[in-house]
Amino acid sequence: MSSKAYLVLIIATLCWGGNAVAGKLAVGHVSPMVLTFLRWAIAVTVIVAISMPQLVRDWPIVKKRLPYFLVLGAVGYTCFNAALYTALRYTSAINVAVIQAGIPMVIFAFNFALFRTRISVGQVIGFVLTMVGIGMLASQGNLMSLIHLDMNIGDAIMLLAVLSYAIYTVMLRWKPQVNWRTLMAIPAIAALISSVPLVLWEVSRDAAVWPDSKGWLITVYTALFASLVAQILFILGVERIGPNRAGLFINLIPVFGTFLSVLILGETLHPYQIIALLLTLSGIAVAERKKPPLP
Repeated sequence: MSSKAYLVLIIATLCWGGNAVAGKLAVGHVSPMVLTFLRWAIAVTVIVAISMPQLVRDWPIVKKRLPYFLVLGAVGYTCFNAALYTALRYTSAINVAVIQAGIPMVIFAFNFALFRTRISVGQVIGFVLTMVGIGMLASQGNLMSLIHLDMNIGDAIMLLAVLSYAIYTVMLRWKPQVNWRTLMAIPAIAALISSVPLVLWEVSRDAAVWPDSKGWLITVYTALFASLVAQILFILGVERIGPNRAGLFINLIPVFGTFLSVLILGETLHPYQIIALLLTLSGIAVAERKKPPLP
């Protein structure tokens, strides 16, 4: 079971690594709230089209837990992505990578505060190793330079993204017994609905940028891969090994984002990036070898 969970979580974080690159490419081609709205409009169309019979079967359960599904979509899908895309307009990818690496720590904290979930020594060591790996990546091999990073409004917005995704991950603990299609489709609909006020706000400020041809390519990628494929696989991973252990894989996102930038944007691959990947993978491996039992 664990090996399948590792595979689906790695693929999910690979898709999200591509989402980080897409967020960088989107600047000037589609604005953050327009991108958030359009990606969920496309994602909802696809997931509902392939899930309608299952949605009908699961509707009695969904109806009883509808507020849960609405909050799940608004917090985990809309808030996280809107905050991430907005943060990239005001802060550097370096700062975003460092802040995003804090998601597993916030998940650990929530699970301990709410459920007294045990954290093993191996998980702590693994978390530290992954943080050092992300630090190596963000600082371009010079960890001391992180001391001099300046915080700005974009960093504060990214902190909101981190908080929202940690809440979403912990909330998956309370998911009802429904098919994965339903667990994806209903929150996606909620995400689409909750993104409408955001895009209207952007339009009212004359800040909306509707996608050009490049913007549409970015939008379709985020809808199909970052929204559908990644979210479905992450849900399956959390289901198999729990939120604490699955959350640690999130630190692969900036690493994959860097390697995809090399492949897609033609950036140079440096030795410190390879070291960062090895440290991050080692951290996950150590945490998994000394994992506590599922609660």
